[in-house]
Amino acid sequence: MSAFGSLLEFRCALITGASSGLGLEYARQLAPSLETLILVARREKLLEEIATDLVANFPHLRIKVFASDLVSDTRRDHLINSLSQADLYPDLLINNAGMGDYGEFRSSDWSKTEKMIRLNIEALTHLSHALLPGLLARQGAILNVSSLASLMPIPDFAVYSATKSYVTSFSEALRLELSDQGVRVLAVCPGPVRTGFGEVARRGSSGKLPVQESFYVPADKVVRDSLRALCLNRPRIYPGLKVAVAAAIIGLLPIAATRLLMSSRPRRSD
Repeated sequence: MSAFGSLLEFRCALITGASSGLGLEYARQLAPSLETLILVARREKLLEEIATDLVANFPHLRIKVFASDLVSDTRRDHLINSLSQADLYPDLLINNAGMGDYGEFRSSDWSKTEKMIRLNIEALTHLSHALLPGLLARQGAILNVSSLASLMPIPDFAVYSATKSYVTSFSEALRLELSDQGVRVLAVCPGPVRTGFGEVARRGSSGKLPVQESFYVPADKVVRDSLRALCLNRPRIYPGLKVAVAAAIIGLLPIAATRLLMSSRPRRSD
């Protein structure tokens, strides 16, 4: 059984970015308590392997795999139509898919920047909008994976932090809209986590992300803490003690102090 027992009353969850990192961890931790799990990512073969492993451990679980590049609005439409045709109506939507880009904006590759905006903002919003009628009917929930970076303008992470600011703000506003309609909305704002994110965010083989080792939080803890927060109907969570403390301090700082703090942050030179 799930560590959350009967607190997790969801029957069908859809997870984007489910082939690795936090998405895969959400699948693993939710598998014991669900009837149906919908895994969405670009790599179909990897998703099939994950599905096989999960079903071997949890024979009661029905898993549906959809290979989809959520950057494309056409592919998103196809995914949404495929869910309807298969009579799949999630009562938990986990918008986990996202990407970053570490380096100065002036030297960024526009195609990568555009994909990041479309994935981090457009795909998350589109899926939330498309699946909301079913979530309302089932009094479900939306869990949006944002970031601690959403709290501040970060040089060399300018577009990424801006997209995550959108995710956090959108989640808070949507939560208020749906608060009396039975649908919970949670913004998960982790600090650094050891996933494949850093490899994608870096440009080339150089440019290690300037993060202190002590701030890293294990993926299983991020997922466990966020699912617990969802059970408790919390609006936002910063998994990990140091990350939570940092978020609290940042939230109290005036914008002038935030600017000073960010101007003294270690920089990457392109």
